[in-house]
Amino acid sequence: MDYLPIFVGVTAAAVVIQAGILVGLFVAVRKSSSRMEALATEVKDKVMPTADTAHALLVDLRPKIDTIATNVSESTTVIRGEIERLDASVSDVVDRTRLQVIRADELISRTLDRIEETSDAVHRTVVSPVRHISGLVQGVTVALEFLLGGKRRRREDVTVPQDEMFI
Repeated sequence: MDYLPIFVGVTAAAVVIQAGILVGLFVAVRKSSSRMEALATEVKDKVMPTADTAHALLVDLRPKIDTIATNVSESTTVIRGEIERLDASVSDVVDRTRLQVIRADELISRTLDRIEETSDAVHRTVVSPVRHISGLVQGVTVALEFLLGGKRRRREDVTVPQDEMFI
């Protein structure tokens, strides 16, 4: 049997099928191409004016944005310097206040110590001798009354001087 006509027939059928597929691909690509061109035209008509406007806006706003950024940077630097000065001033005020509180505390402590020393000195130099003198005067008075024959006072009649009751 002769296989050559069969192979030629099969090959011819394959070529015809491939040609049909290629024609189908050509038609599909052509439809897609026409759709893509329509879409590109629509994008060009609708999106490009918006992109151009946005680009013009950016070109117009760029110097303003640069100026704003520069101003913010300079303001931040100035504010930082002022805050540092304020911090130094507050620290100085706190240190001075602390020093004055320490001085006032020392002054009050010294004053209270002197008041206590003065109270002790007054007690030693005034109150104790007055008590001794008062005791001597009472002793002399009682002795004179006894010697002169006066009434003997009972212990209940003896009054305590007002100064001794106070102290």
